[in-house]
Amino acid sequence: MTASEPDRPVLFSLAALLALCGLADSIYLTVTHLTGEDVACVASSGCSEVLSSAYSSVGPIPLGAFGALAYFVAFSLATLAAFGYRRARAFLPVVVTAMFITTLWLLYVQAFVLHAFCDFCLLSASLTLSLSIIVAIDFFTRSRHYPASGKMSGP
Repeated sequence: MTASEPDRPVLFSLAALLALCGLADSIYLTVTHLTGEDVACVASSGCSEVLSSAYSSVGPIPLGAFGALAYFVAFSLATLAAFGYRRARAFLPVVVTAMFITTLWLLYVQAFVLHAFCDFCLLSASLTLSLSIIVAIDFFTRSRHYPASGKMSGP
């Protein structure tokens, strides 16, 4: 690691913390979906419409469960990357990109199909956007600091 390269463990630790928050959000949404409890939104009034729509599950599985799985994988990969595992660092952008694309689709559904927003869904979207920014920072600063030959020094 060069002196001018950003401190990667801190960057990936922040990503792990954000993913952990997303995991908590997704678990909450999954539990409320499975138990049939109402979710109370604070900033918007569309939680019930969004979370009870046909778009809130894939078959019997609530979308929150898929989100929990994605956030758990992102948390695991970010934690491993913080400890210097290159494979985790290489796979994290793939997972976060899939999460970002899914988030864009779900935001589209909320805005243009359901015409309603869910606070917890918007929290998840902001966490995914933040993870995407962290992955982009790592990618673009790593590309600039390593030679074009593809050989990487360090972990």
